[in-house]
Amino acid sequence: MGVKTNSVELPELQQIEALIQRHQGRLSSTILCQISLDKATLPVYALTMGNSAAHIPCITFVGGIHGLERIGTQVVLAFLPTLLERQQWDRSLVDVLRQVRINVLPLMNPVGMLKHTRANGQGVDLMRNAPVDSAEKTVWLGGGHRISPLLPWYRGVKGEPMQGEAQALCRFIQDEVLAAPFSLVLDCHSGFGFHNHIWFPYAKSRIDAIEHLGEVFYLRQLFQRTYPYQNYRFEPQSQHYLTHGDLWDYLYQCSLQHDNIFIPLTLEMGSWRWIRKNPLQLRNTLGLFHPMKPHRINRVLRGHLVLMEFLLHAALSYQTWLQKSLVRQLRRQALELWYHGRR
Repeated sequence: MGVKTNSVELPELQQIEALIQRHQGRLSSTILCQISLDKATLPVYALTMGNSAAHIPCITFVGGIHGLERIGTQVVLAFLPTLLERQQWDRSLVDVLRQVRINVLPLMNPVGMLKHTRANGQGVDLMRNAPVDSAEKTVWLGGGHRISPLLPWYRGVKGEPMQGEAQALCRFIQDEVLAAPFSLVLDCHSGFGFHNHIWFPYAKSRIDAIEHLGEVFYLRQLFQRTYPYQNYRFEPQSQHYLTHGDLWDYLYQCSLQHDNIFIPLTLEMGSWRWIRKNPLQLRNTLGLFHPMKPHRINRVLRGHLVLMEFLLHAALSYQTWLQKSLVRQLRRQALELWYHGRR
């Protein structure tokens, strides 16, 4: 499926379309929405492989919600070709794909990526755009505001519909993911601290814990036991800062209307390490959020493959590892660890 983008050149978008053309028959593609920019039209793609039946567990990889954080899109696009190539010769992967569905939304904010901005073309931060408000104190500006699109972290006008990109993401999750009995999401971002973090909702509250906290804690334990030498910090986002309008808070709340388990995770890559090793990259617009040296980019792209492979198999095998008898006990442990024992 081709798209007319006129003279606009966005390498990540070209890579997505090349994958679609090369792997027809193994990769299904849908245009979730099209975003106008001057005389060009930029598509937002959803790519799918595996079993499309509604009762099949699934995993969804998301990138490019913030245009400046293009490494997130690149991490997602580094994993997808690996799966597509293996599908041609790896019998074990072919068997896996009969039992699970993989969704890839690699570039949710193409205009932001093209213009080197965090926000979309309307100046709205898509991760502050959902109709969710924190009742607790958030970081000034950074937690989301409605002052002006000229300032970062702008939420949009109160009462107006979500931005087209945010609506497209929410429609896809609600229509294609929430019917699954078990689903995971990994949304790839960069730009927070020196460590790689795996965050889960809520971003809106330090007090309220999600209903499936025990299941998340179980997944965390499984990851740490399976890969004891990994260096991710797996915890609620609220341990660091609170925000209004988080898309995953909103979609998690929507999932509670279904009889399923929906666990959205955010990979927050610690971009400050790249700056510490190469302070001169701050002279570039992308320098705060993206490694600039080719060897560092390659290191990041291969560095998260283990996490993504683990989550794929965790979704596939959820009935094997997710023992309901332990979930209540693990929820109590998680409450003690992260919420001071609150229920």
